[in-house]
Amino acid sequence: MTEAFDPASLSQDWPRPANPRPIVTFGAGSIVGDAHFPAYRKGGFPIAGLYDPDAGKAQALADQWGIKAFASAEEAASVPGAVFDLATPPQVHADILGLLPEGAPVLIQKPMGSDLDQATDILRICRERKLIAAVNFQLRFAPMMLALKDAIAKGWLGEVVDFDAWLALATPWELWAFLKGLPRIEITMHSIHYLDLIRQVLGDPKGVHAKSLGHPSHEMAQTRTSAILDYGDKVRCALSINHDHKFGRRHQACEFRVCGTEGAAYLQLGVNLDYPNGEPDILEIRPKGGDEWIPVPLKGAWFPDAFVGRMANLQRFASGEDAELVSSVEDAWNTMALVEAAYASSASPATPLAQRP
Repeated sequence: MTEAFDPASLSQDWPRPANPRPIVTFGAGSIVGDAHFPAYRKGGFPIAGLYDPDAGKAQALADQWGIKAFASAEEAASVPGAVFDLATPPQVHADILGLLPEGAPVLIQKPMGSDLDQATDILRICRERKLIAAVNFQLRFAPMMLALKDAIAKGWLGEVVDFDAWLALATPWELWAFLKGLPRIEITMHSIHYLDLIRQVLGDPKGVHAKSLGHPSHEMAQTRTSAILDYGDKVRCALSINHDHKFGRRHQACEFRVCGTEGAAYLQLGVNLDYPNGEPDILEIRPKGGDEWIPVPLKGAWFPDAFVGRMANLQRFASGEDAELVSSVEDAWNTMALVEAAYASSASPATPLAQRP
């Protein structure tokens, strides 16, 4: 490769569908108002309305966005030509999918069910009803991640041999009331994004070593995770996740370090720092043949821009404009299998130390 590295040449966005279809959203939680609807308005997608069993919450959000609040799930599912957006707790995904018209495009909020058994049931329903179904692993569509993957594809890092995810921050879990009492939280509801992104970059690992646990200061099931993904003897991949680092911003972090044989990348995932206000995303690359870190000017952020790209790909695939449905339920099941393996590892005993003779 002889040309100079040009950060502006890296792809950062997903093309829009020529004829956007109306979106019907199930759920009126904070993620809808903070990310889904801002993204859909920014991307030029018409929002047909929303449904939530909490009618008051649904109406308040509908009034805020000037859209319709449907009186029932059945009414919401009957909107002709719609793309359905399930921003719902994982345990209710299957029930809603059963209401949708056969062959409908649908975006399913992660995780794909509460565990692998539910993911398998969701996969079966989507196959039987011929749904054009994807899971909302939208981190794959963040501008910084699209640029990273483009840089890797163009050879600027060489062969990727190291992937580190390091989080030490204070996450306001109280924003998501439905999480209280759930037996699985950190990996299933948060680090699943990183596991899914790693799968896209490195492929499926052979296995995983993991430990996920809570914290004495609260009752959430898990908020801290350490994990090693096994990619054989050449690639090292590790995650260190601590959502209870509540000692001020100075030494908090939310970052990836991706190292290749000839270059490297550093990324800051800014939204998680002071969520939901967030800080800027950052991507810097030290490219093959270079001797300094080069900032990549980003055209957007994980929130809300990744949600724009996620919906654009689903709609373009449904209309025949895209050849691949990224994070289809078929592929997302493999991410759920990795999550399940991580929990199985966490529940298993570690290798014991030898006893002194």
